[in-house]
Amino acid sequence: MSTVSRVVLVTAGGSGIGLAIAKHFLKQGDEVHICDIDQLAIDKALAELPTMTATCADLTKVNQVDTVFEDLQKTHGELDVLVNNVGVAGPTAAVEDILPQEWNDTIGVDLNSIFYVTRKAVPLLKKSKGVMINMSSNAGLFGCPLRSPYAAAKWAIIGLTKTWAMELGPFGVRVNALCPGSVNGPRIDKVIELDAEARDIPAGTVRELYLQQNSLGVFVEADHIAQTAHFLCSPAAQHISGQAIPIDGHTETLSS
Repeated sequence: MSTVSRVVLVTAGGSGIGLAIAKHFLKQGDEVHICDIDQLAIDKALAELPTMTATCADLTKVNQVDTVFEDLQKTHGELDVLVNNVGVAGPTAAVEDILPQEWNDTIGVDLNSIFYVTRKAVPLLKKSKGVMINMSSNAGLFGCPLRSPYAAAKWAIIGLTKTWAMELGPFGVRVNALCPGSVNGPRIDKVIELDAEARDIPAGTVRELYLQQNSLGVFVEADHIAQTAHFLCSPAAQHISGQAIPIDGHTETLSS
């Protein structure tokens, strides 16, 4: 467990990867505040983890991001770790079939919201000499057919991670990105379903193709991502910054 309790903010922390990260930091003795657009998910998470605090917010809305930080200041008064985890899969379609609104909606969640949150978090992280973790994807390292807006946002997150590591390094703040592969759970199940529809092939076939994309032939577990995030915020990782770290069984290709 951590010898000193830290204050951790996890966006999209009501379920999935975000909740796994929140649970892991809590288990290590840290204080955790989550935000999520889904109040039901928050209620369920708080019922399981009553020491956690939370704000229901749509992070594509600047005023609601402000509310998250007002709540954080009231309940904790500081910030040591920011985990920018919010994201959506976006449409699965050929580029010519993606509607402009679908593009804008995906970029709004997967990229703009991270900027809105980070600009509010940085003054607090500078005070604490804290750590920022940005959730990219192996789609931020490879081209990803039929996923143009998602891939664009995830590549951009890596660029921001390196840029912010440069900006904030002089203040003792470290910034890294995690690049998970396909993660077991409802989200990848939905992606597979949509991909199968777009290709007009069975979902089971698509799942097997996804498994063949990495050397280990596996889907990632959310707990493994949480453990890596915690390591990057530990003293053992004190010289790791500006990195995009895959957690994906070694992706060989995203084309299949």
